[in-house]
Amino acid sequence: MNTISDFRPSHRIAIHTSVDVVSAVTVDDLRRPTPCAGWDLGDLLAHMTVQHHGFAASARGHGADLAVWDAASVVDAVSRDPAGTYATAAADVLEAFAADDALTASFALPEFGPGATAPGEMAIGFHFVDYVVHAWDVARTIGAPLDLPDDVIAAVLPLALAVADGEFRAAEGAPFRPAIDGDDSAAGLERILLHLGRSPAWEPTRV
Repeated sequence: MNTISDFRPSHRIAIHTSVDVVSAVTVDDLRRPTPCAGWDLGDLLAHMTVQHHGFAASARGHGADLAVWDAASVVDAVSRDPAGTYATAAADVLEAFAADDALTASFALPEFGPGATAPGEMAIGFHFVDYVVHAWDVARTIGAPLDLPDDVIAAVLPLALAVADGEFRAAEGAPFRPAIDGDDSAAGLERILLHLGRSPAWEPTRV
C-alpha cells in the first residue's frame, strides 16, 4: 500500500533557517561569489526568491505559467531589500504548502519541460532538498553558521541521495553539479553536499 510522506514540518524548519541566514545579507553582499558556479549572491537570492513564488503558484494550481518562475521579475526587489524580499517569498511558499491538499495536488513544474507535473509530495521533496543546499550556499558565502537540526538533515538525506547523478549535471543550467567523491566517513549535511556537487571546503573569494 502506498503511503504519502509528509516532509512539511522538517521542510518548514529548513525554510525558516534559510530566512534566518538571509536576514544577515546586506545590499553590499550581493556581488559576493557563491558555491553556485557563475552566480553571485544577488543571482542566487533572485533564484531562491522566485522559486518560492513558483512553487507556491504550483501548489495553488497556477504554476504552469513560466512567468511566475522568471528570476528577472524579482531582481530589482532583491537588489533593494534582499532579506525582506526573500522572507516574503518564503512566507508565501510555506502558506501554500500548508494547504490540506498540498501533498496530493498536481504541481506544474514547467522548468522541467512543457507540461511537466509532479505530485505534491514529490514537488515538496524537491523544494526541501534545494533549500537545504541553498541555505548552506548563502551561509558559506557570507561566513555565517547554518544551524539545521539533526532530524531535519536525517529527513532530507534520503531525498538528496535519490537525486540522480550523471553527465547531464555538467550541462549549463543543471540544478546540481556532478557528485564529488568524498571519504567514506562523510555523513549528514557533508554527504548531501558532496552528492549534489558542492565541496564542503568551499570558501568565497572576497570581492
